[in-house]
Amino acid sequence: MRWTSGTYHDVLTAAIADFPGPWYLETAMERKKVAVIGATGIAGQQFLVSLSDHPWFEVTALAASLRSAGKTYVEAIKQPNGAMAWWCEEELAASFQTMVVQDANALDPEEFDLIFTAVESDAAREIEPRFAAHKPVFSTASAFRREADVPLIIPGVNNDHISLVARQKETRGWNGFVLPIPNCTTTGLAIALKPLHAAFGVDLAVMTSMQAVSGAGRNGGVLAMDVLDNLIPFIPNEEEKVQFETCKVLGELVGNEVQPAHTAITGTCTRVATIDAHTITVAASLQEPASVGEAQAAMEALGSDLQGLPSAPKQLIHVHDDPFRPQPRLDRNRGKGMVTSVGRLRADPVLNNGLKFVLVSHNTRMGAARGSILLAELAIRQGLLDA
Repeated sequence: MRWTSGTYHDVLTAAIADFPGPWYLETAMERKKVAVIGATGIAGQQFLVSLSDHPWFEVTALAASLRSAGKTYVEAIKQPNGAMAWWCEEELAASFQTMVVQDANALDPEEFDLIFTAVESDAAREIEPRFAAHKPVFSTASAFRREADVPLIIPGVNNDHISLVARQKETRGWNGFVLPIPNCTTTGLAIALKPLHAAFGVDLAVMTSMQAVSGAGRNGGVLAMDVLDNLIPFIPNEEEKVQFETCKVLGELVGNEVQPAHTAITGTCTRVATIDAHTITVAASLQEPASVGEAQAAMEALGSDLQGLPSAPKQLIHVHDDPFRPQPRLDRNRGKGMVTSVGRLRADPVLNNGLKFVLVSHNTRMGAARGSILLAELAIRQGLLDA
């Protein structure tokens, strides 16, 4: 830091000149008031873990269904048998335990700077537009992912798509907006393919996912006796989501619309007996040849533009040399669950300019709550909350 003699103002000015952007933003910005909708669910709980000591955001309201409204948070997640339905590895922060859960349908959006939603798609389609008419909404739901005026952004992958928000606000007459994150399986796949697509072009990607049970929720979905000593070969609508969303994320913003990437995505999505983190095998055919070293270098350079954002890892992709990595149990929490771990990166002699690899991506962190929070941080940096 360059220290100079003179007044306090002079010293502060010199300090800011040395640390433009993220440092000054984090230090000077008043914490934003945020609400978490769907706070009692798995993704909602991950929001609470990630926001409990966030330097930019202050949770001032928790909301859920009418069934939970009026109860303290601890009461709302207590089951009839007395068990606490808290599903995170981290402890529930004391600041949230006695907060009274509000009815999401009765929440006044004007009381907040932005809103995080972690609800099912049908509920999101009703609730999110009401909030977005007034304030920015960052969503984990699929309700608006296919809308032409709604960008599908993974920070560090397609930041430029965020300018599409202006079209969304204009066409819908909203003061706020909706920014959903992609499907949790799409997230890991798109992160790994982006640097290859940008540097060499990807004509075809064949993927098989082995997805964690936490992605199915705790009520219904995959029951313990179904998945134990087993593999479930079908996840409804998952393959279609991955195919559409990956091409949208990898697409090019032309004017006021995203032109999807001309990449053929095909695959099979399965459920396995892993608690957290999705494992995906990928075989890709590139437009231009790339050595393993060139592909690794491209992957490891991804995400450098996110430095300074509180939830951003040092790099979005970590490439392993050990052929027995990545593994969900060993690699899912790398970078607090925000890093996509890649391994077994190798040439594929069958496909044209072929490469193959395995990846592990944390589905309830980068693929849900923390990923949504990182997107909100990016939106702030881009000035979307200044208006």
